Amino acid sequence: MNKVKAFVLVSYGELKKVVWPGRESVTASTKVVLVSTALFAIFFGLVDFVLMKGLFFIF
Repeated sequence: MNKVKAFVLVSYGELKKVVWPGRESVTASTKVVLVSTALFAIFFGLVDFVLMKGLFFIF
């Protein structure tokens, strides 16, 4: 039980050291992730479309 208590205390102490990002930083990062995800989805969708058209053309 002492190990659990020590773990919780050490974990709590480490969480006090964390520098949490601000709202602006989180918003900017979220926008980057959403835009890049959309661009990759469009790119891979186009690649899939072209490859499928190529396969249907061959067979």
